[in-house]
Amino acid sequence: MMVLDGEELDQLYVDPSWQSRGIGNRLVDLAKTQSPTGLALWTFQVNAPAQRFYERHGFVAVEHTDGSRNEEREPDIRYEWRRGPVRP
Repeated sequence: MMVLDGEELDQLYVDPSWQSRGIGNRLVDLAKTQSPTGLALWTFQVNAPAQRFYERHGFVAVEHTDGSRNEEREPDIRYEWRRGPVRP
């Protein structure tokens, strides 16, 4: 499941029994085609697998928080992806 709100990748979830089959990769690629200039998202600091996944897809951590602004009160990380210059 993916929820995309403009450039905000609000939710990305693949059921654990379906993980490691390329579904998450395809969803991120789809999000990039829908928002070709850039994407941003939040993930929890304790979710190291998600951090590795997003970093593999070119996302860069731009902010770390103490979690005081999210529902769960869990420290989180803001990631952004921006399309680089197109090469001929």
